[in-house]
Amino acid sequence: QLQLVESGGGLVQPGGSLRLSCAVSGASLDYYNIGWFRQAPGKQREGVSCISSSGSSTTYADSVKGRFTISRDNYMVNLQMNSLKPEDTAVYYCAAVHRTVATMCLPPDGMRYWGKGTLVTVSS
Repeated sequence: QLQLVESGGGLVQPGGSLRLSCAVSGASLDYYNIGWFRQAPGKQREGVSCISSSGSSTTYADSVKGRFTISRDNYMVNLQMNSLKPEDTAVYYCAAVHRTVATMCLPPDGMRYWGKGTLVTVSS
C-alpha cells in the first residue's frame, strides 16, 4: 500500500517562498506518477504539477508556471514555490497513480493514492 505524507506548509507573505515535500513509502517512485494538487476554500481540487514515474517529464498548471518547480529524489517529491500570491492559498495534496494506468497524472478523480494535505497560507 503506497503512503504519502506532505510537509512544509505554513504562513508566508506575498512574494515569499515555500518548499513542500511529499514522502512516499510502500513502493518505489519509479512505478508512480506523482502530482501536487490544491484545494482552496469553496473551490474544487485542482492539479498544480506532476512528475512522471521516470522523472523525465513534468507538467505545470498555467497559474504556477515559472513560479513552481517539481522535483524528486529517492522517496521524496518536492514542490518549490516561489513568488507566492494570495491566490495560492490552499491545502496542498500529493497524489499518485501507477505508471500502467497513465503516462502522467490524471485529474483528481483518477489519482489512486492521496496524502492528507498541508496548508499553505499566503497573506501579509
